[in-house]
Amino acid sequence: MNIRARKIYEALFALEDLRGIFRHALPTGLDKNEEEQLLTGIARVEAIIKELKEGKGSPIKYVEDKIELRTIEEEFININAIQPGGRLTPEARKALIAYGDGYSVCDKCLEGRLDKIRKPPVDEFHAELAEFVGMDEVRVVPGARRGFQAVTSSLLEKGDIVLVSDLAHYTEYLAVENVGGKIKEVPSGEKNIITGDAVAEKIESVKEETGKLPKLIIIEHFDYGFGNEHDVYGVGKVAKGYDIPFLYNGAYSVGILPVNGKDIGADFVVGSGHKSMAAVAPSGILATTEDWAPKVFRGSHIVGDTTGRRFENKEPEMLGCTLMGGTLLSMMASFPYIKERVKRWDEEVKKSNYFIQEFLRIEGNKISSEYPRKHTLSKVDTRDSFDRIAKRHKRRGFFLSDELKRRGIIGEFAGSTRVWELNTYGLCWGRIKYLSEAFKEIAGKYELPIR
Repeated sequence: MNIRARKIYEALFALEDLRGIFRHALPTGLDKNEEEQLLTGIARVEAIIKELKEGKGSPIKYVEDKIELRTIEEEFININAIQPGGRLTPEARKALIAYGDGYSVCDKCLEGRLDKIRKPPVDEFHAELAEFVGMDEVRVVPGARRGFQAVTSSLLEKGDIVLVSDLAHYTEYLAVENVGGKIKEVPSGEKNIITGDAVAEKIESVKEETGKLPKLIIIEHFDYGFGNEHDVYGVGKVAKGYDIPFLYNGAYSVGILPVNGKDIGADFVVGSGHKSMAAVAPSGILATTEDWAPKVFRGSHIVGDTTGRRFENKEPEMLGCTLMGGTLLSMMASFPYIKERVKRWDEEVKKSNYFIQEFLRIEGNKISSEYPRKHTLSKVDTRDSFDRIAKRHKRRGFFLSDELKRRGIIGEFAGSTRVWELNTYGLCWGRIKYLSEAFKEIAGKYELPIR
């Protein structure tokens, strides 16, 4: 437990209490009682800062009541498979403080449309975001899954067939199920990689079986299980050849590596804010071309039968507006950093390969993902190494979690010593090397040979 990290949280909370005084005071200023509260609060902050400097005092454990303080990112190296790309930037954390109120982004909404708000510059952000992913129009959505849902509900009718990878995320299946569609899986083969040829073969199989072509293809650039890179460029060419719309699932790519939807051949690009864009959950994006925008981002045509009410400026697939308050502003605040960090993707992959290379020096350790790595998310197999220790250890598989936590490392699937995932994204070289040495140190402690 890092006393200074926790004192920072305590100071932040104390400042929030001060902020609360102004949120209840009259616009004309503080009254005598409020002034006293302010001075008392300032003294409390000063006392906490003194303890912060000295590294002393009692560490707080809770935000409020039963809500535990989350200090994983301050006190540990977090290798959780799905969390690294969603770590907030300092700018996003500041935006969350300033815009945390539910409808804060709507203070100056003049047209009733989220993407038309000018202050804060939500409209400019949408334009930059579309350019960022190489598409014509974009909307922010509550997670990648809502992007899938918007596309399937716009394009599909009951019984229509959609091609997905056999490694696809479950939300792709549910998005198709919601509209009564049917799923056909493209096999990834022994290498667990989807190719353009495999997609073409599946299209022909569906055509032969049903006499119809699939209505949509959804393929991820990098899957969530292995972190393998799939041939999305090949898929894009096949989709264009058959004139089938292609949804590029960039949940593990948009925001961490360069993505250009049109170059890929995608008709839709879906990204995840909380997985890969340093934004608060749930958040994501749906981008498309000028050809498909009128269909997916169409305006409402419904009319009230007695009132005659209309909502032409609202988009049915978005249910009007989507991300409001701190969720959207966190994504906007992180965006300048996101645009720069995608340029350093090669360095992230280099660090990933360094760690895996060192990890594989432990005899019995294997990697289930493609190798050399092309992503920072990897599936590893430790059945012939750490799991051998787990079988005779009193803590069973939790011994590895215990050993890692003692060394300030967290995020692996607790208790797992067989096949599991980890992610090195965003770790500096110092942390990468520390992480590598920690695993080797644990192996040495339990007399596992190291090559």
